[in-house]
Formats: sequence, C-alpha cells, structure tokens
Amino acid sequence: MIFYKRYDILTMYLYERKTKMKVTKDTLIGEILDFDVETARFFFEIGMHCLGCPHSRGESIAEACAVHGTDADALVKKINDYLASK
Repeated sequence: MIFYKRYDILTMYLYERKTKMKVTKDTLIGEILDFDVETARFFFEIGMHCLGCPHSRGESIAEACAVHGTDADALVKKINDYLASK
C-alpha cells in the first residue's frame, strides 16, 4: 500500500513537471528547449540562431535578451502564453 502511494505521488509530480512549465527571466534556454522544442521559434525571432551551442543552452532568458537587445519580459510572456495554450 505504501508503495502505491509513493508511486502515485511520484507519477503526479513527474506528470505536472512534464505538462506544466512557468518560464521566468532566470529560466535557462536549455531547460525551455528540453521541455518543448517548438519554443525555438521565439528565440529565432530575436535573432538567436545558435540554439545548439552549449553556451546558449546555459544562458538565461535575461542574459540572451541582453546580448540580443530585446525585452526579456516580452519574450517570457510569449513563451508562457504559448505553453499555456497547449
């Protein structure tokens, strides 16, 4: 019985983690792309075409937007709106 409760809690945690993501300016680009590769288009829109580069995957949204001269809050909103619509 205890095994089933632990299994259910773990299953629910993993399901929520896989189906829900809340992006912030501190979220790493690699985490976002791992969660949903279709979010790449939002990075392409700001001129970030090197998404496969290990350095870009370790950058936060705030860092990437600073380098590319774009508004981090606007990008966060776009990505969160997109993820919420799925």
